[in-house]
Parts: sequence; C-alpha cells; structure tokens
Amino acid sequence: MFTRMNFELKVGIFIFIGIVILSVIIFSIGNFYSVKRGYNLNVVFSFANGIGIGAPVRYSGVQVGEVQDINVYFDEKENKPLVKLNVWVSQNTWINENAKAAINTLGLLGEKYLEISPGTRDTRLLQKGDTLRGQDPVSTEEMARSTKELIEKIGNLTDSVNKIAGDEGLRVS
Repeated sequence: MFTRMNFELKVGIFIFIGIVILSVIIFSIGNFYSVKRGYNLNVVFSFANGIGIGAPVRYSGVQVGEVQDINVYFDEKENKPLVKLNVWVSQNTWINENAKAAINTLGLLGEKYLEISPGTRDTRLLQKGDTLRGQDPVSTEEMARSTKELIEKIGNLTDSVNKIAGDEGLRVS
C-alpha cells in the first residue's frame, strides 16, 4: 500500500511539473497581452487601408503593441461609416490626446502597421478606453488616379511648349 501511494504521488508531481512547464512555454512563446501590463485604446479612421488584427502598433518607430480588434460602425455625428481599431499598447507608452495616428506600410509592399506619433506635452495623456482620431491613409487606387492625372497634365504641358516654340529644333520630346 505504501509503495502504491508513493507511486501515485510521483505520478501526480510529474504531471503537475509538466503542466507548469507547458504553461510557461505557452505564455513565453505566445503574445499574451492580458498577462503583460498595458492598456487598450481605440483609433478611428474613415478608411482602414487593409490593416488587420495582429498588426503591429509603433510609437515613434518602436513597436509597443498590436491591433486586437477591428469594427465598422455608423457614426451619427459624421453621418458616415467609420472603422474603429482596438489596439493594445504597453503600459510605458505615453500617448497624448493630440498624438497623430496613421496606417503605414513596412517597405513598398510590406505589412501594414499603425504608427502613432507623439503629441505635445501640454495635452492630457490618453487613458484606457480613450479614442484617438487617425489620419486617413491615401488608398492605392487614389494614388494611381492622381499619378495618371499628373502624367496627363505633363503631356498637355509638353504639347503647349511645343506649340509655343514652333521651331523644330526647340521642340521638347
């Protein structure tokens, strides 16, 4: 009887140690922000430009958190739909209420991230659950449209210069 209890005790201790080791591995590998100290903010945009859940949040170029949730809702004041990003930032990130938030891309075709630029010290610090209005990004389609219009204007300008010059030797090609 004594050896059976001794064996059961050893098995119990072994299982307990295994569970503790597994928990430590899971918490150290995963991004468990509920364990880390920090707070959640909301950042509102008219256009989210493809940012997704899990996207990094950077403050002055340093990663300080991540996007945890994205919702689209209708804003009665602005009378249009808006996109609300719920972001987690580490506790030692002091974001003023006049800080600037923008969705940027790492590299030319890299992943999207939320960049928060510091505001001025004379405004209050944002607290848990506060909302920051983001600067709406320029969509790729809008950029392509603007580039096309610019190229057309340059073409028209070249044609006008050629008409004014009139001389074959002075023509711009």
